[in-house]
Amino acid sequence: MKKILFYIPLIFSLIFMSCEKDNYDAPSARLYGKLVYQGEAIHVEAHEVTFQLWEPGWQLSNSIQVDVNQDGEYSAMLFPSTYKLIIPSHQGPFRNITNTETQSDTIIVNLGGNKEMDIEVEPYYMIRNAQFSQSGGTVSASFGLEQIITDEDAKSIERVNLYINTTQFVDVQSKINSAEVAGGDIADLSSVTMSVTVPETRIDQSYVYARVGVKMAGVEDMIFTAVQKIDL
Repeated sequence: MKKILFYIPLIFSLIFMSCEKDNYDAPSARLYGKLVYQGEAIHVEAHEVTFQLWEPGWQLSNSIQVDVNQDGEYSAMLFPSTYKLIIPSHQGPFRNITNTETQSDTIIVNLGGNKEMDIEVEPYYMIRNAQFSQSGGTVSASFGLEQIITDEDAKSIERVNLYINTTQFVDVQSKINSAEVAGGDIADLSSVTMSVTVPETRIDQSYVYARVGVKMAGVEDMIFTAVQKIDL
């Protein structure tokens, strides 16, 4: 009986110590911002573009992956610390810019509390002056394409797409209809027009959402315009 009584407080003590050890504070610092080129947001396909945060000094070599939404915005809750921010070379319709502090594509992030930080990148193309309209159940778009990267890393345009959807999520996967123009069929990059029909059998509302996307040859991710609401 004495042995049993002796072990009971010991067991409770071990349980308390275990719970106390696992009772860590939750991440309290929010890092947020957007991908930009000269202050202009880079719009992409939702959750297809990611970057990595590495915290030096940890024994585990796992990175924190951060998703970018379709508006080019990101947000992550983290512990206050110093992080290395890296965008893998295969991510995004852009190339990374050399950071002046690290002389590489790695960005040092000193996070002591909530911090807004835009990430400057260099896109292969930008979509300029996009205008959307609707007539008789047909959505039209007019815009220009500006080639930003013209050196040895330059990419040709594979195709341009006009997407429409019933919700604000509009991309390759989220659409009710789309139109496509091959890059080789674009005679003038400064003046491109496209149109797509709204399918009557797939919509029971008085509006749709639209945006244009550009796919570059050899680049997985597309660059997009902002989503535009179109009244029918």
